[in-house]
Amino acid sequence: MRVLAVADSDSYLKWAACLLDDLPAGCESELVVVRTPIAPSPEQIAAAVGGRAAPPVLSARSLRRLAERTRPDAILVGCTGPVVDVLVADVLAGLRPAGRARPVFVSGLPGISVPATEKAWLFRSGCDLFVVHSEREVAEFSEIAGRLGGGGAVGLARLPFLRPGAVSGGGDRVVFATQAKVPRAREERERVLTALAELAARRPGLEVVVKLRALEHERQTHNERHHYQRLWREMGEPGRLTFAAGSMHEQLSRAAGFVTVSSTAALEAVAMGVPSLVLSDFGVSAEMINLVFEGSGLLGTLGDLALGDFRTAEPRWCEANYFHPAGRDDWAALLTGLAADGTRPPARSLLDGPEHAAARRRARLRVEVPPTMLRAGYRAKRRVRRYLRSLT
Repeated sequence: MRVLAVADSDSYLKWAACLLDDLPAGCESELVVVRTPIAPSPEQIAAAVGGRAAPPVLSARSLRRLAERTRPDAILVGCTGPVVDVLVADVLAGLRPAGRARPVFVSGLPGISVPATEKAWLFRSGCDLFVVHSEREVAEFSEIAGRLGGGGAVGLARLPFLRPGAVSGGGDRVVFATQAKVPRAREERERVLTALAELAARRPGLEVVVKLRALEHERQTHNERHHYQRLWREMGEPGRLTFAAGSMHEQLSRAAGFVTVSSTAALEAVAMGVPSLVLSDFGVSAEMINLVFEGSGLLGTLGDLALGDFRTAEPRWCEANYFHPAGRDDWAALLTGLAADGTRPPARSLLDGPEHAAARRRARLRVEVPPTMLRAGYRAKRRVRRYLRSLT
């Protein structure tokens, strides 16, 4: 089986690269990045793919030509929702490798997806396989699929970075994992930084590290209005904090404690045995992306953070949420079965139809118009249309 994987951001790139490692023996795979305004920088690409060779960054047209030339049996579309929809329904539509059935389209979500949302399903409803990472998520998305229709099978895969591996033996640092979307308010982020600085003052032997998803000049999956490093400078740097990008695994391997508002890195910390804290000061809800941590034993406050009061996750919560036995994973077997079936009909998305045409055109611009053109003020309809005509 030949698999082509395409990603559009740093988090989806890391997810796609790790999923390819789970393919059955004998599979051939290729990984690329599609050029969009949120495409990762060279440094982000290197951190996301680990020991793999850096994947090329391709335009939508080049991606189509690659798929036509390599004739993959399956295409793993590891991208944000609108980009998944436009790649499957438009850019990669109509592929017929060597007269066989079209490729199997696989998509999914790279982190915590509780509660399941209709929006995530709708954007990926043209795919044959939807990959999530806990039995709870499988049940919730299967309910949405039964109610809305569209899409294909819902497969289970353990989050790639939760495989058995290195365990932290204690360390000299506390790691705070940032999240681009939450908390949203500037003053809330300032409170987090203040509590981290207080911890650093109380424990002079510990290094307190703010682990960034991206440096200030780099793009990420979600826009970050109040970047922590910039905010710290604007606060006058009232304390001793270290800011770092790069590998979360490397940071956790030297961690004595871990804290976040909402991040899948909390799961990585649990897997490595690092005492952890998930901040509840700003609410525990779907909007805060931390609802899944109810019952985990990890929820705590900024006051707990300042005192260095980290916790261990409840075993029963772990099994229900992302730490299921590896033998229950079925996504690779489902993919193999789908690829062996030569009777696939054309991909059909629930977003096909005139009522969604304008949104799809906007998404198409993200993969057709160079990001420099969008960022440099070339938003006039006439100029964009002229550029798109030059592609045909």
